[in-house]
Amino acid sequence: MVTTLRPQHLRRYRDIARLLIKYGRSDLVSQVGLDGLDGLTIDTGSADPQTQVAEDAAQLTDDLEAMGPTFIKLGQLLSTRGDLISPAYAKALSRLQDDVEPFSYSEVERIVEEQLGVRISKAFGSFDATPLASASLGQVHRAEMRDGRQVVVKVQRPGIKEQIAEDMDALAELAAVLDRHSEAGRRFGFGDMLEQFRRSLVQELDYRVEASNLVRLGRILRRYDRLVVPKPVEDYTTSVLLTMEYVAGCKVTDIGPLRRLDLDGAALAEQLFRGYLDQILVEGFFHADPHPGNVLLTDDDRLALVDLGMVARVPKAMRESLVKLLLGLSEADGPATAEAAIALGQPLDEFDRDAFTAQASELVERQQGVALGDLDAGSLVTAILRISGDTGLRLPAELSMLGKALLNLDQVANALDPSFEPDAAIKAHSSEIMQGQMRASSGSVFSSLLEARDFVEQLPSRVNKVMDALAQGEFHVNVKAFDEAEMLRGLQKLANRLTMGLVLAALIIGAAMLMRVPTSSKILGYPAVAIICFLAAGGGGLLLLVSIVRSDRHIKEKTKVGGKRK
Repeated sequence: MVTTLRPQHLRRYRDIARLLIKYGRSDLVSQVGLDGLDGLTIDTGSADPQTQVAEDAAQLTDDLEAMGPTFIKLGQLLSTRGDLISPAYAKALSRLQDDVEPFSYSEVERIVEEQLGVRISKAFGSFDATPLASASLGQVHRAEMRDGRQVVVKVQRPGIKEQIAEDMDALAELAAVLDRHSEAGRRFGFGDMLEQFRRSLVQELDYRVEASNLVRLGRILRRYDRLVVPKPVEDYTTSVLLTMEYVAGCKVTDIGPLRRLDLDGAALAEQLFRGYLDQILVEGFFHADPHPGNVLLTDDDRLALVDLGMVARVPKAMRESLVKLLLGLSEADGPATAEAAIALGQPLDEFDRDAFTAQASELVERQQGVALGDLDAGSLVTAILRISGDTGLRLPAELSMLGKALLNLDQVANALDPSFEPDAAIKAHSSEIMQGQMRASSGSVFSSLLEARDFVEQLPSRVNKVMDALAQGEFHVNVKAFDEAEMLRGLQKLANRLTMGLVLAALIIGAAMLMRVPTSSKILGYPAVAIICFLAAGGGGLLLLVSIVRSDRHIKEKTKVGGKRK
C-alpha cells in the first residue's frame, strides 16, 4: 500500500519513519508506504532484548526532544497511553523535559512592544532580561508593573505556531492512512487521538485561553485556603503574551529537610487531592499537567498551581461514570470498576468483555490498600487503559488525560506526605464529590441511584427512537422463547390503532378549521362539511373504543384460561 506524500512534508515523513524503525515498528512504516523513501533501511531482524528496553525508552526521550516541540508534546501525551506503549516507555516519557534554549531578549522586547503597542519601559517598571524558564512553546520573564505589582510575563516563541501546524499536518496524514489500512489504527483510532492532541495544542498556543483557565480554576478552588492560582493581568494579555501575578515559591520536590519539619504536608496533600476531585468530578474542568514544576510551595506554606496551558474537560455523562470508577477502586469492587470503564469506552467488534472484566477485577483487588508511597494512583488508570487496548475496548482520550494528571498529582502528594492514600480520600470525601449530581451515601447505593436516574432521564429519548424506527419501517425485534407470529399480529394491531387515531385527529382538526369557512350548506346552523367530519370522527372514535374494550376482554379471558391450564 502506498500513500500520497506531500513534497513539503518529506523531511518530517523521513524523521517519523526513522523513529518508528528504530523502535521496532517498521510494520507501520510499510503500511503507511514510507518504506520507499530515500535513505531508509527496514530492519527485519528481531526486536531488542528485554535488557535493552529501559535504555531504548530513555533514548526515545532524547530523540523526541531533538525532533522539536510538537514531538516533545506528543511524547508527553504518549506517556499517558498505557494501551499504546509498554510501562517502561511510559515511565521514560513521563520524565520528558520541555526545557530548551531561550530565544534572545531582543525578540522578547520586540514581541512585547508589538503586542502592547508601547515601549517595554513604558509598560513595565522593570523587566528582567534573563528568563525564569524557557520551554518549547515560550519562555517566562519576571517583571514589575508601573504600580509596583510583581508579575511574570510569558512570551510565545517566534514562529512556533507555523512549525507546529506543519508537523500536525504531516502527522494527520499518516494517522489517517494508518486508521484505514492497519489493525493498530483501527483498534486505537490514531486520527481521533491526534485530533484531541491538536485541539489541546491549539488552546495551549493561545495565551488568552490560558488566562481564562486561570480565572476559572481560581473560582473553582476559592474555598480551599491552602491552594492558590495566580490571577492574570487582562490588559497585558494577548494570544502570544500572558501577564499574571508573581507567586514566590519553590517546587514541592525541592523542599529541604528543615522546611519540611515546619510544614503540614498531610493537610496540603489532602486539600490538593480534594481540590482535584472537585475539578474532575464536579466541575468537569481540571488542570491536566500538575507535575512538580507546575505546583509550587509558596513562602506562606500554600500550594500554587501554575501553567494552565493544558487543561481537560470532562462531559457530564463521563463524570458520572468516573464517579462509579473511583468508587469501584476505593471499594475494591472489581466488577463495578470494569462496568464503569466499559460505560466510558467504545467496544470494538472483537471486544472480549469477559477478559476485560476479569483482568480489571484482578488489578483492582491486587492493588487495593497499597499506600501512595508504593503505588501511583494514576498507574491504576494507566493499567486499565492497557487492558482495554489488549481486549478491544477504546477508551476516550479524556481518560488518558486524567491518568496523566493523577500520575503527576501522586508525585506531588507523595513529596508532601508519603503516607497519603487516595482511596481513603475518596471514601472520606465521597459525599462532597457528589455535590452537584445528587445527595446519597457512597458505595453501591449511590451507584444504583445514579443508574436509576440515568434510566429515567434516558427513557423519553429511547421511546422517541422506537417510535421513529416504527415510522420509518426500520424497527427490528429479536425474540427468543415465545410466539413471534403472535407478537407481530399484536404490533400490527397497535400500528392500525395508531393510524386510525391519527386519521380521527385529522378529521377533528379539519372540521374545526372548516367551521370558519362561509357556506350556504348548513346543518343545525353550522357548515355541513364540518358537521359531517365531526360525526365521522365521533363514529370512528366510538368504533375504536369498542374494538379496544373487546380486544382487552379477549386478552383477559385468554390469560385466565392459560393460568388455569398451568
